[in-house]
Amino acid sequence: MEITSHISPRLVQRPSSTTPLLTLLIPSWNNLDYLRLCIDSIRRHSILPFQIVVHVNEGTDGTLQWLDSQNDIDYTYSRSNIGICYALNHARTLAKGEYIVYINDDMYVCPGWDTALMEEVRAIGHPWFFLSATMIEPRATGNPSVLVGDFGSSAADFREADLLAHFADTPKEDWMGATWPPNIVHRDVWDLVGGYSIEFSPGLYSDPDFSMKLWTMGVRHFRGVARSRVYHFMSKSLGRIVPNDGEKTFVQKWGVSSSYLTKQMLRRGSVYTGPAPDSTPGPGLRLKMTWKRLRAALKKV
Repeated sequence: MEITSHISPRLVQRPSSTTPLLTLLIPSWNNLDYLRLCIDSIRRHSILPFQIVVHVNEGTDGTLQWLDSQNDIDYTYSRSNIGICYALNHARTLAKGEYIVYINDDMYVCPGWDTALMEEVRAIGHPWFFLSATMIEPRATGNPSVLVGDFGSSAADFREADLLAHFADTPKEDWMGATWPPNIVHRDVWDLVGGYSIEFSPGLYSDPDFSMKLWTMGVRHFRGVARSRVYHFMSKSLGRIVPNDGEKTFVQKWGVSSSYLTKQMLRRGSVYTGPAPDSTPGPGLRLKMTWKRLRAALKKV
C-alpha cells in the first residue's frame, strides 16, 4: 500500500559557522511580498545571532525560488497548505537556537525588538516563561495589548520610514498574558509541551492552546514586552482559509473557554504586575463550562 503525504521530505538547511541564540520560525503561504519585508526587517533590525526557518505552504507565488536564492534562510516545505500547527512543528525540526521565536510573515520587526525580549528572558533567570512582543496595528480592534498606528495596511502602501521614525513614540507598559506571536520560548519548554497542537489545524485557537499547555506544566511568567515592537499588517492569510472551530475544540480539551484563560488566568492586556497567580473556576463557572463542553460534544453527533 502506497502512503502519501502533503509534507514533502524537502528540508533545506544552510551551512553555518555560528550557533544562533534565536531560531525564528515563520510559516508562510503564498505571501512572498510580506515574507520578504519580514525577513528584511529581521536582517536589518536584529542584534542577537539568529537563524531563520521558513515553512513554505505551497509556495506557488515564487516563494520557493526566492528562498533558494537566499543563502542564510533554512526552510521546510509542504505541497499544500498544512496550516500553522503542522508548519511550525515541521520547521522546528531544523531549529538550532536555544530559544524559539514564532513570528508571522505579515509582521515587520522594529529596531531593538530582540534585545528587549532577551533582557526580560535573562532577568527571569530560568526557562519557565512565555513572552510576546507588542504589535502595532493599522486599525483599532479593542485589543488592550496592541498599539494602534497606521503605517499602511499592505506591503504596497507601507510607510516604512514613518514607522521607523515613530514606532517608539507611544508609551506603553509591559502587559500580562503573552499568547500570540511574535513570541519567545525556550526550546526545551517547546519540546516538553509538544509544540503546537495539530487538533487545532489549520490554526485558530492554537495560540491560547499553547499558552494553556504551558500553564498546566507550571509556567506563570506570561509577559508582553512593551519595548519589543513589531508592525502587523493584520491577517493576510486568515481570510483565505476554511477556519476550524477552535473555540469548541478548546472547551472540549481543557474544560474552560479560551476567554476564561485569557481574561481570568492570564489577565491578558492588563498592566504587568508579575507572574500570573493560580486561578480556579468557581462552582457557577464550572457548571457553565460543563454545559459548554456538552454542547460542543453534541455538535459532533
